[in-house]
Amino acid sequence: MSQYGTSERPSAESGVTAGYGTAGTAGTAGTATTEPVVSFENVSKHYGSLHAVDGLSLELYAGQTVALLGPNGAGKSTSLDMLLALRKPTSGTIRMFGTDPYHAIKSGRVGAMLQSGGLMPEVTVRELVTLVTGFHPDPEPVDITMKRAGVDGFADQRVDKLSGGQTQRVRFALAICGRSELIVLDEPTTAMDVETRQLFWASMKAEVAEGRTLLFATHYLEEADQAADRILVINRGRLLADGTPSEIKARAGAKHISFRLDNIDEPFLLGLPGLVNVEIRRDRVQIQSNDSDVTLYALLDAGYRPRELEIGGLGLEQAFLAITGEDDRTHGNGHAEGTI
Repeated sequence: MSQYGTSERPSAESGVTAGYGTAGTAGTAGTATTEPVVSFENVSKHYGSLHAVDGLSLELYAGQTVALLGPNGAGKSTSLDMLLALRKPTSGTIRMFGTDPYHAIKSGRVGAMLQSGGLMPEVTVRELVTLVTGFHPDPEPVDITMKRAGVDGFADQRVDKLSGGQTQRVRFALAICGRSELIVLDEPTTAMDVETRQLFWASMKAEVAEGRTLLFATHYLEEADQAADRILVINRGRLLADGTPSEIKARAGAKHISFRLDNIDEPFLLGLPGLVNVEIRRDRVQIQSNDSDVTLYALLDAGYRPRELEIGGLGLEQAFLAITGEDDRTHGNGHAEGTI
C-alpha cells in the first residue's frame, strides 16, 4: 500500500496511449479504457490551520499540455511537490501511470524542472548533464539532450558562470535527459529573455508532439494562453476552473470595452449599467462589463461620443483575475505567502 493513499487502481501494463488528449477534450479527456497519466483524488495538504491544498481532484492524459495557474500562495508549488513525491498529502490519493508518485519517478517515467534547489557548481554543463543522465533508468544520449534543450552552444562553460536564462535551460536539459513520459515544470521561463523563451517553447512543442505530457506552472499568463491546450486555475488550494484557454476566457463572462473620451465624468462612468470594473488613464477608459451592449448604449444615450472604440472578450489575464477575484470575495483573502 502506498503512503500516498489507500485507493487502489489496476496498474497500467504498458503506460498510456501516446497522443491522447487534445484541446477539444480538455477537462473531459479520457475513456473507460485509458489510464490517466496523473490523478489527484480529493487531495489535501494542511500545515496546522493553513490548508495549502484543499480537496484537489483532477486528471491528466497523455499528449496534453496543461498550464497550472494561480496567484501567489494558491497551492501550485505544494501540488507539484506532492506530485513529485517531495511532500506527502495530508489526505487523498495521487496516482501516476497507475502507481504512486515515488515508484513512477523511480522508474524514470517523470522528468521535472523545479524552482528550488541549486545546480552543482564548478562543473561544466556537459559534465552535469552527463552525470545526471547516468543515473536515469532510461537515458537519452547526452549530445541529443543538450541539443534539444538548447545548451549545446555553451556546453563547456561552468554551471556557476551561466546567466539566469542559461541556468534555466540547463535545468530543462536535466528534466529531459531521459525518455520520460511526463514532464513537470515549475516557472520554467523565469529569467529567460523573449528569444530564449520562444526557443524553449518550440522545444516543448516537439516534446509533446512525441506523445509526452507536459504540466507547467507559470505566472506568464500570455505564455499559458499560447502554449497550453488545457488550463487549470486554482486558488486557496482548490480547483476553480478547468478547460481550454478559450473556455476559461469565456467563463469569466465579462466583455472588455476600451475607448478615448474627452471631459471624463468619473462618477457617471462608475454608475454605468452592467459595469464590473473601470480604469481611467488620462483620456483612455477601459471597462469590464457583463453586458457590453447596455453599457455602451447608456454611454451614447448620455451624449458621449467615444473615440477609438474597441469591444472584445477578456484576455486570459483578465479572466484569471475575474475568476480568482470572485473566489476571494466569496471566501475571503487568499494566502499571504507566495511559496506554498
